[in-house]
Amino acid sequence: MFRLAFSANAFGRYSLPETIGILAGIGYQGIEIMADVPHAYPPHLTGDDRRRLRRALTRNRLAVSNVNAFMLHAEGDTWHPSWIERDPARRRRRVTHTLNCIDLAADLGAPSISTEPGGPLEGMEPAAAVEMFLEGLQSVETRAREQGVRVLIEPEPGLLVENSRQFLALLAELDSEVFGLNFDIGHFYCVGEDPALLVRELAPYTDHFHLEDIAASRKHHHLMPGRGAIDLRGVLREIAASGFNGFVTVELYPYADRPVAAAREAFAWLASRPAAVDLS
Repeated sequence: MFRLAFSANAFGRYSLPETIGILAGIGYQGIEIMADVPHAYPPHLTGDDRRRLRRALTRNRLAVSNVNAFMLHAEGDTWHPSWIERDPARRRRRVTHTLNCIDLAADLGAPSISTEPGGPLEGMEPAAAVEMFLEGLQSVETRAREQGVRVLIEPEPGLLVENSRQFLALLAELDSEVFGLNFDIGHFYCVGEDPALLVRELAPYTDHFHLEDIAASRKHHHLMPGRGAIDLRGVLREIAASGFNGFVTVELYPYADRPVAAAREAFAWLASRPAAVDLS
């Protein structure tokens, strides 16, 4: 059975220790930590900060499902600096951030980090962008292997790698012992794929799931589970049937104005689904 986590990126108005306590109190077994401002941007974390986080996790019996290294508002925005910037110095900033996030994940006992799937093309030729992306990923491979942390690529609409076909083509050029997939259910739905059908095909590469609902328009806007058009019950059944026993993390950052209520509502919806979720 898989376990449930909630992404802290909805809790920007709360401290990370506060968020850990809130999510544990609701019943979640894990938290996805945002490695960005205002929570856990690695250069801002002191040794005392890290010790406080570890104590809060232990006290609340909460695991870190994943370290979200996708957004980089501390140095740019949601997508920049990306892996495919034309400026080599900006690409290096993405590489450095990823190395720091790998170390943070190891420090907090997280099995993985998730990262953007290249970045916005912005007029760049796809083949050249893929080569640039691969070069960047390979530069973090040794650190990830040494730390025992998986680097998970998260396909997203409008970025270099959007769909399952593109992801599999990219992964064929990488060491699958180090690199894998952050399977965002809503993202695959947005680009016209059926996430329920993809679960088994991508199971060998999937280490972590993001869960949210999406409207029938397939517009990329995260909705509360049950309020969109995705057959999330079917997706959850497929995840359970695949034997996945890691974390499914609810990601509802658009609900930053009411994250506690959103986390409670999502947990209640998921807890009422067929017995595919381990809530013990």
